[in-house]
Amino acid sequence: MATVAASASSATLGVAPSTSYARFAGMCALLAGLVGFLYSVAFVVLKNNLLSALFLLIVGLLTTAVVVALYERLKTVDASFALWGLLLGLMGAMGSVVHGGFDLANALHPPTQGFPDIPNVADPRGLLTFGIAGVSLWVVAWLMARSTQFPKNLAYVGYAGAILLIVLYLARLIVLDATSLAVVVPALLAGFIVNPAFYVWLGLTLWRADK
Repeated sequence: MATVAASASSATLGVAPSTSYARFAGMCALLAGLVGFLYSVAFVVLKNNLLSALFLLIVGLLTTAVVVALYERLKTVDASFALWGLLLGLMGAMGSVVHGGFDLANALHPPTQGFPDIPNVADPRGLLTFGIAGVSLWVVAWLMARSTQFPKNLAYVGYAGAILLIVLYLARLIVLDATSLAVVVPALLAGFIVNPAFYVWLGLTLWRADK
C-alpha cells in the first residue's frame, strides 16, 4: 500500500505547473497586494464599511488562485505540507470572502438596530481571515525557504506576514478594542507594508517564473 501511494505521489509531482496558470496567479497576487492595501486604507484611514468589505471579499477571491499556484510549486519540496498549506490557505481565503460578503450586505442594508460589534458567525474575530491565513502563510514561507523556485528573502517576508496576521487575530480576540495599539500596530504593519509587499513580490515571481 505504501509503495502504491508513493508511486501515485511521484506521478503527481511529475506534472509540470501550467505556464498560463502561473501568469494568471501572478496577476491575481499583484492585484491581491494592491486591493489588500486599499482595504487597509478603507478600513483604517477612511473607516468606510462598504469599501473595506468589498475589498476584503475581492482579496479573498484573488488569494484562492494564488494558493493553488503555490501548491503546484511547493509540492516538490514536501507534498503533504504543501497540501496542508493549500487547504489552510483556501480556508483563510474563503473566510475573507464570507466575512467581506457579510460586512458588505450589512453596509448596503444596515440592520435596523445599528451595527452591533458582535463576532461574525462564520469568521469570529477574523479566525479564518487572519488566524488560519497566518498559519497557512507560515507553512508556505517555510516551504519557500526550502525551495529553489522562490527568493529566500520572499520567504522571510512571508514569515513576517504570518506572525503579524496571527498576532492581529489574537489581539482582536483578547484585547477586542480596535483602537488599541495591540490591534493597530500589527494591522498597520501587515496591511500597509508586509502583506502588499509579499503579494506584489510573489506576483512578479510567478509571472516571470516561466519566461
